[in-house]
Amino acid sequence: MRLALLSVALLAVTVAAETPPAEAGPMLRFTSTTANVTGAPDSIRIDLFRWSTEAERDTLMAAWDLKSTPAARGGRGGTGGAARGAGRGRAGANAGRGAAPEVTITPEAALARVLKEAPTVGYVWSSEAAGYAVRYAGKTALPGGSERIVIITDRRLGDVNGLWRSPDRAAPAPYDFSIIELHLDAKGAGEGKLSLGEIAPDAAAGIVTLANYDSLPVVFTGLKRATK
Repeated sequence: MRLALLSVALLAVTVAAETPPAEAGPMLRFTSTTANVTGAPDSIRIDLFRWSTEAERDTLMAAWDLKSTPAARGGRGGTGGAARGAGRGRAGANAGRGAAPEVTITPEAALARVLKEAPTVGYVWSSEAAGYAVRYAGKTALPGGSERIVIITDRRLGDVNGLWRSPDRAAPAPYDFSIIELHLDAKGAGEGKLSLGEIAPDAAAGIVTLANYDSLPVVFTGLKRATK
């Protein structure tokens, strides 16, 4: 009898050790309502499970700088400025010989590829059936206790349904990903904008972000940091 009880106890301990703990909620949640894009107004929730590491950020920036570009399918990828030059300089010459032109790799395309392989650190949720995986999340402290948060998704918001577009533009932003920039005050309230225009590396944020934040329309209105 004692042996049987001991066996049951050991089995329970083993099962408990092998069973993963219940998934914890997000470390940070933001809520807002969209404006100035097709589909607005729409309720938005952004859940972040953690901040991206410096190594993860450096990997994304290396891709943007074309220093570490994953090879394209078929082995036609390239790295560095040579890849861009090869795509322009050799395409015409090879075309006359019947050879396939080399692929031109842009910083935006290289970043999009690496984002697909980056770990998921959160999600952007809207009224759409599926959410958008966040592959980068970083924050920068601003004076007075305010914060600037940069979020990058691995898909362009509205990539399959025509939503999230600027009413002033017939075509969506020419990226296969979206960059969201949130500005919050010390109380956790503020606004956010979306990559509807040009993007560029930002020294203060250490990552690619919106090149002309001040001139872009506010997309995330009534932004609030949710309290647990």
